[in-house]
Amino acid sequence: MKILVCNVGSTSLKFKLMEMPREKVYCEAKVERVGSETSAIYSYKNLVSEAKDYRENLCIPNYKTGIRLFLESMTAPGTGVLGSVTELSGIGYKSVISKGFYGVHELTEEVMQGMRDYLFIAPVHNSAYIEAITQFQTIVPDVPMIGVFETAFHETIPVERRLYSVPYQWYEKYGIMKMGFHGASHEYVSQEAKALGKADYIISCHLGGSSSICAIRDGKSVDSSFGFSLQTGIMHANRCGDIDPYIIPFLSDQGMEMEEILKALSKSSGLLGLSGVSNDLRDIIKAKEEGNERAQLAAEAFVYNIVHYIGAFYAELGGLDQLVFTGGIGENSVEIRGMVCGALQHMGILLDADLNANTNASSIANLTREPSPCQTFKGGVISKPHSKVIVSVIPANEELGIARRTYSAVCRD
Repeated sequence: MKILVCNVGSTSLKFKLMEMPREKVYCEAKVERVGSETSAIYSYKNLVSEAKDYRENLCIPNYKTGIRLFLESMTAPGTGVLGSVTELSGIGYKSVISKGFYGVHELTEEVMQGMRDYLFIAPVHNSAYIEAITQFQTIVPDVPMIGVFETAFHETIPVERRLYSVPYQWYEKYGIMKMGFHGASHEYVSQEAKALGKADYIISCHLGGSSSICAIRDGKSVDSSFGFSLQTGIMHANRCGDIDPYIIPFLSDQGMEMEEILKALSKSSGLLGLSGVSNDLRDIIKAKEEGNERAQLAAEAFVYNIVHYIGAFYAELGGLDQLVFTGGIGENSVEIRGMVCGALQHMGILLDADLNANTNASSIANLTREPSPCQTFKGGVISKPHSKVIVSVIPANEELGIARRTYSAVCRD
């Protein structure tokens, strides 16, 4: 089966075409700066013939234009891997949330309406996916469309950990409960970690512009730092994470408009808000090394947030086999990994400084499997052999996780 995976951002589109169940990648593409009439960028690569297409300074005013550009490349004589888009067996989306539909679902009108109903919770993400999915449904109406919702992996969280201590009627009437997000990433980590050592009890740290921690027992999510919305949990690049809810009415009483408060919590908080430097951790670490006290404060607060949730989830799991770092920061920030593990030595975590400093080193311990057909594996174990807990780095590959789920859904139907 030819499964196309579509990852939609607020101003971007990412595509990857795979043959399932072989997990062979045929082509991949990225459209950047969707919405621009003069500066959009398009990159495409045929991974079979190595043919490429790279263009910049394009006019890509909407998702429709970007989608059609990719489909042309995928089927064109010089760059294509398919003769026609009708050869697609299914299209899988890294969709976020739909009211009443928290797993893996065919994107019927009812499911799409659920996405519209929860626009308030994920306004940027849901609106982008709704537009992209609608365009694909118009272009290839007979191809099954599967939404692999970010909440899907977290359906196994026990109910007592999902419910907030608010009137139960809010859960019944409005669906207010802990959802959990980054499901595709955490699920992929849970599958890949088994190749690196014991992995019955895992804590997965997806750290990036948006960050979350997930407790995993026997391959199933049992808790997540994310709650009802993408605002919660540990601090993010721009979003605040967990705060006292009474901060909002207090600020309102001080004269701030609700729109101003909500915008600040989602756009000007997190790493950016504390550091005053940037929402990019690389800039913050550089400023910290140059003596910027607020940059140091932001880095230390970020690490505290991570350690806080790891400690809570360690207690919930009743032990820990493997601590995994993934995502842009998790995979690339030697300093953050070092600071987090340094704070967890009492749990028997012993980081190997050399392996941590070079996760691509050929000497990475316990790298026991062949690379996935979908990627060159560049991670591995970064803890010392006598560490009570394995510490590993697993590069994110959400697209493969989406393809696996989509393939299963199409076969089931």
